[in-house]
Amino acid sequence: MTHPPFCIAPSLLSCDFARVADDLQKIEAAGADWHHVDVMDGHFVPNITIGPPVVKKIKEASGILLDVHLMITDPVKYAGAFAKAGADILTFHAEVCANDAAARAVVHAFRSEGVPQVGIAVNPATPIERVENLLGDVDLVLVMSVIPGFGGQSFMEDVLQKVVWLREQGYEGHVEMDGGLNHETLPRCAAAGANALVAGSAIYGSPDWKQTITEFRQLAEGVRI
Repeated sequence: MTHPPFCIAPSLLSCDFARVADDLQKIEAAGADWHHVDVMDGHFVPNITIGPPVVKKIKEASGILLDVHLMITDPVKYAGAFAKAGADILTFHAEVCANDAAARAVVHAFRSEGVPQVGIAVNPATPIERVENLLGDVDLVLVMSVIPGFGGQSFMEDVLQKVVWLREQGYEGHVEMDGGLNHETLPRCAAAGANALVAGSAIYGSPDWKQTITEFRQLAEGVRI
């Protein structure tokens, strides 16, 4: 089975928000493939981050793919706004949908608004089988390796089996992992089959962004089967 290429996706929440445009340009020059943007509504998760107007400005300052992760209760309501803001990938959570039909309605709403790629995310406590019947509908599955909404958490090792399961099912889309990725955990994610690798403080908090991204890419490629 052919997996998509590795994508190193620095999480924008770890950048300097007083210098967002500068950080975007610098992280792109350092080799980032995607910008990962976390949107939190204070309801699905306790914290609140940014909305469509800020995402639009991020898009204007960006030269690479914008990977927008919606940690919000009502993704359909805001589908058009985030599509217009420039999300290249728009990911919603399986947990906000009562069943497969409800999840497909979200996917349809996103695509109807012109979102190029649609993803579905699962929290650590959510069985990966929850998305089994939706794999043909989405371009990306995001496996959360921490509880969403808070930074600085430790990587949850047991979620790697979800990634293995997805590839065993023959899923050839993007499998993304987000939460606690660093020099130790990132290669384990890649070995399990993840190709989109989100890291926040491990990249933005490092003294040399280019070196860190290069090392992450080498670590991932070194364990790919």
